[in-house]
Amino acid sequence: MPRSKVSLIVLAFVTLSLVGLGSALLMRGTEPSTVQTSGEALVGGPFEMINQKGETVTEADFRGRHMLIFFGFTYCPDICPLTLEIIGAAMDELGPLSERVQPVFVSVDPERDTPEILADYLSYFGDNIVGLTGTPDQVSQMLSTYRVYAAKTGDITSQDYLMDHSTIVYLMGPDGRFMTHFSQITSPQDLAERIRGIL
Repeated sequence: MPRSKVSLIVLAFVTLSLVGLGSALLMRGTEPSTVQTSGEALVGGPFEMINQKGETVTEADFRGRHMLIFFGFTYCPDICPLTLEIIGAAMDELGPLSERVQPVFVSVDPERDTPEILADYLSYFGDNIVGLTGTPDQVSQMLSTYRVYAAKTGDITSQDYLMDHSTIVYLMGPDGRFMTHFSQITSPQDLAERIRGIL
């Protein structure tokens, strides 16, 4: 077959393919989308834990107030105590509005963080922070509910291990629903201002 005829056939094939593709894209653009989004974050939900007084608590015990939740562990050398200091200072900045917010520290290290250890540790950050711990299963369930990552690191065969974990602070509404999160808390003033805007 002469080269000119082959070129014409190839050109016709490419043209028809492009026309077909264009038509398909045009038709696709006019079809209603089948993807639906709710716009609600899948964070939070039911939990049963033990507070620093040794009492069993659930999410229902916090209804009516916002919860400012941070996950960490008492053996944490830096990030956890710094974040707790910022949260405590932000509550001071809020003044009377702080009565509408309950700071909650959830341990990701149930093997070492007993209620007694939590109580002693949290006493350094004020008297209004609720500490939560529990059995490994209870803690694992709450981590899953709040989409929090946590894993042992370092010498995991001894009691000197550390915990690698998410450092996001969650603000939950009075109904227990997720409202927002704080991934980079730069100062107590910034945190307080953002919370004040939501309250």
